[in-house]
Amino acid sequence: MSRIFVAGVAVLLAACATPSTRPPVEIREALAPAGKLRVGVYAGSPTSMVRGASGEVRGVSIDLGAELAKRLGVAVERVEFPRLADVLDAMKAGKVDFTVTNATPARAKDLDFTPPVLNIELGFLVAPRAPIAAMGEVDRAGVRVGVAQGSTTQTTLPGALKNAAIVAAPTVKAATEMLAKGELDAFATNKAILFEMSDALPGSRVLDGRWGLEHLAIAIPKGRDAGLPYVRTFAADAMAEGLVARAAQRAGLRGSVRAE
Repeated sequence: MSRIFVAGVAVLLAACATPSTRPPVEIREALAPAGKLRVGVYAGSPTSMVRGASGEVRGVSIDLGAELAKRLGVAVERVEFPRLADVLDAMKAGKVDFTVTNATPARAKDLDFTPPVLNIELGFLVAPRAPIAAMGEVDRAGVRVGVAQGSTTQTTLPGALKNAAIVAAPTVKAATEMLAKGELDAFATNKAILFEMSDALPGSRVLDGRWGLEHLAIAIPKGRDAGLPYVRTFAADAMAEGLVARAAQRAGLRGSVRAE
């Protein structure tokens, strides 16, 4: 066997052992049509974006978006919005390429989702001076329960509460201020957000128990069919490789239940 042949075989084997992980150009163009992956986030939720004491940003959307961009071989751009509803509107308009959010049937009309990567309990945060000690005491006449304007909670909570008044707050920050001023007795959303709010509101408390679950999944705009299988594979790999768990831990996410 000649040395040239042996050398050629060695080169071939080396090439097979280290294949390029960058997907075909049509997948990159489908998922990042602007030449970069635009990750939509909003402040106040560890599933999206929170800021640390020194100003650094963390979040499941941020970390998973950065990793997907790396695997696609494109730059990543963080696009910040005041609230989740604005992120979803930007995705529907094609101005954002990626986020992690609650995969609901209503949102699936405008977005394509992977299977869930994370489940989070839905609960209540009670204001510092509100006389509410347990879940069963929330649904009473005269109790004011806040929800984020444009959120899934705003549309689903009326089915769970028959007596309490539901009040829409424009942002999570505004809701925290309303709780502090006594304008709300409680606030309803997923516990990842509730614990963040509680940290900023001394005397408030997240009630034990839950009134539902949010099924968090990676979302991309409709019409990106060429890239959807790749994103679904990425979601499965991110769970199997521990990327989701590490992103959640880095963001300080609480109230989660592992997605299967």
